[in-house]
Amino acid sequence: MIMQKKEIIQTLTLIFRGTFGQPTLDLRDDLTANDVENWDSLTHMLLITNIENQFGFKFKLKDLNKMKQVGDMITLIESKLDIHPL
Repeated sequence: MIMQKKEIIQTLTLIFRGTFGQPTLDLRDDLTANDVENWDSLTHMLLITNIENQFGFKFKLKDLNKMKQVGDMITLIESKLDIHPL
């Protein structure tokens, strides 16, 4: 079954909330590590691992370097899942 962008965002929101221990965290396209308390290099790697495990793929290093904000991450996940934005 193909995931829709809305489902990707809902899944990512749960992953972010669990990883950072912030049950009310809401994702925005322009959200960055500077906007989230406790988002450091260690929690970043945990976040990436949790995302990879949930969606069933591995990011390449070049993919990780492209992710500057959450919107970039969503676009990358869409491309890995072959989702075409509406």
